[in-house]
Amino acid sequence: MMKKLALLFAGLIFLSTATHAQSFTLEEILSAAMPTSLTVAEGRAAWVENNKGVRNIWLATAPGYQARRVTAYTKDDGQGISRLVFNPQGTKIYFVRGGAANRRGEYPNPALNTKGSDRAIWEVDLATGKTRKIAKGAGQALSPDGHTLIYLMSGKVYAVNLADDKARPVRLINTRGRAAGLTWSPDGSKIAFQSNRGDHAFIGIYTVADSTLLYIDPTVDQDSNPVWSPDGTRVAFIRIPNEEQRLPFMPRRSALPWSIRVADVVTGSTQEVWRAKEGPGSAFRYVSAGNQLLWAATNAIVFPYEGDGWTHLYAVNVRSKKVGLLTPGNFEVQFVALAADGKSVVYSSNQNDIDRQHVWRVSLPGGTPQKLTSATGIEWSPRMDREGNLFYLAADATTPAHVEMLKPGGGKPIRLHPGSIPAGFPDSKQLVVPQQVIFTSADGLRIHGQLFVPKNIKKGEKRPALLFFHGGSRRQMLLGFHHRGYYHNAYAMNQYLAGKGYIVLSVNYRSGIGYGMEFREALDYGARGASEFNDVLGAGLYLQNREDVDAARIGLWGGSYGGFLTAMGLARASEMFAAGVDLHGVHDWNLVIRNFVPTYDAGKNAAAAKLAFDSSPLAYVDTWRSPVLLIHGDDDRNVPFSESVHLAEALRRQGVEFEQLIFPDEVHGFLMYKSWLKAYKATADFFDRKLK
Repeated sequence: MMKKLALLFAGLIFLSTATHAQSFTLEEILSAAMPTSLTVAEGRAAWVENNKGVRNIWLATAPGYQARRVTAYTKDDGQGISRLVFNPQGTKIYFVRGGAANRRGEYPNPALNTKGSDRAIWEVDLATGKTRKIAKGAGQALSPDGHTLIYLMSGKVYAVNLADDKARPVRLINTRGRAAGLTWSPDGSKIAFQSNRGDHAFIGIYTVADSTLLYIDPTVDQDSNPVWSPDGTRVAFIRIPNEEQRLPFMPRRSALPWSIRVADVVTGSTQEVWRAKEGPGSAFRYVSAGNQLLWAATNAIVFPYEGDGWTHLYAVNVRSKKVGLLTPGNFEVQFVALAADGKSVVYSSNQNDIDRQHVWRVSLPGGTPQKLTSATGIEWSPRMDREGNLFYLAADATTPAHVEMLKPGGGKPIRLHPGSIPAGFPDSKQLVVPQQVIFTSADGLRIHGQLFVPKNIKKGEKRPALLFFHGGSRRQMLLGFHHRGYYHNAYAMNQYLAGKGYIVLSVNYRSGIGYGMEFREALDYGARGASEFNDVLGAGLYLQNREDVDAARIGLWGGSYGGFLTAMGLARASEMFAAGVDLHGVHDWNLVIRNFVPTYDAGKNAAAAKLAFDSSPLAYVDTWRSPVLLIHGDDDRNVPFSESVHLAEALRRQGVEFEQLIFPDEVHGFLMYKSWLKAYKATADFFDRKLK
């Protein structure tokens, strides 16, 4: 009897501690409006805010830069807003509302609107807030005089005369291929674009006056990212040799070297101004930017390159072909933009702060980079106007994402819309400041993570613990709210779980970004051996060896690639992990590879297909014992819904306990706030039932 009472008393102490620690709700921690699509013009800045699923455009103008909402959408309807474009007069914004169609031509409609949905370009008058629908399509570009809007629909180029409210869109270019990357010449006389042809792509130059089309130096390669010289006489572009055997989710440390070419738009003659060396950096590495090439006013082209094993910015002089490294050091550049005067570049990187990002500026053609933001925050998506005003998005460990402005000369940042974080959002005393931890993987690799330790843990107390794995896998979780909405929500969820009494470790496993090319292109990762499973084991062992963790009550959760690792942990190490939540995870690499490469035929390469399957959770379902919650939207365009269908069948045949939460017509990164709320509530409830 005394033993039973002691056990009961210990359980009551644990439950009391966990309940006491939970001082905020899931609704409160998800209540802040997430800003995206920051766009800057002279004397004005605009962005999109997603406020609990209701998306609207916000505007701040000089001199006071007081933010105001300019659109009036009121529903959590799953219709995104993106690609904001100011007209030259700064009186209107053109934007895209709605998501891209899937391969069956169906537009996202998670709100189950019986009238359907579409994707269209809209205009909003910034003075009146009046909106009008311009045309179905996306990828719009506005002519320098603001009179003509060109855009894409089903890969074809259309144009509409904005001066005439009754004007109907017309097909501008009737040619083969799927167009992308529309860009006007500075004088508005020509349009450059990319024409995708499957295993090759051309750069096209369309002349408005006589409706003629010229393809620049057409080859068997993939040409992309056209950018105009400031004087409009030349176009630079990237050339990547086609490689037939290239497949996703496999390490790729080298490739046939890519190059940068510059073309005379009148004669069509081109010359190579730079070529990657063989080895590291020979495979093109993207950054987050409007274009991968930035043509500066100094006649230099800025581009990303990781020849030293880290993603950096370089500049090549078009005339002399002299190349310089702009951002030296063991760190990675991610968000990049050319300053409005064309004489410097602003960017975010994890220089000197490997698990955060800050904004830097470097003058052109080259100089010592200057750090513009500091402290323990996270800053990204920088934009700089001609006056030197810096606009960017910011967050920290306890403050969600918001828009800030920094005037020339530094000083204290100005928060442009303080109301985006409501009064009911948990304060810093209620939230946890995650700790940077570095632990050893099962095969000896050093892995970074963010550890959320609940407040008020008493000495000798042991708590249940959770591992979180991000998706991608080309992602890096940070020591604060994330710059992507998906992981901004996941960070909030980890805060909520810590508030419920769980110790949470967010794991930056191999094949993620932020730690160099060799870490990202880890040997045998993904469909070539799933070497990341060593990081799952290492993280589990790290938690097991903590004095404040109950080793018998460790769970794991994650979405997409994180769902894959969750399933791998449960399938291969059920003795270590007591339960898991798998959001739209990968369970057979052959299925998801075919989703990204429709021509992929596993039957043509039986050995590679077998290795891909053997690197998947379904290959180990016979040792899966722990319960799992499966969450998936059935209009997922990234991870086929069939991945969960097949896993559910295998678990049933194996007699493994599983629960499911399915969202009809929802996509991969849930578009509706209520979907996130329902998924996270189900996750917390599942762990409470299985681990507490």
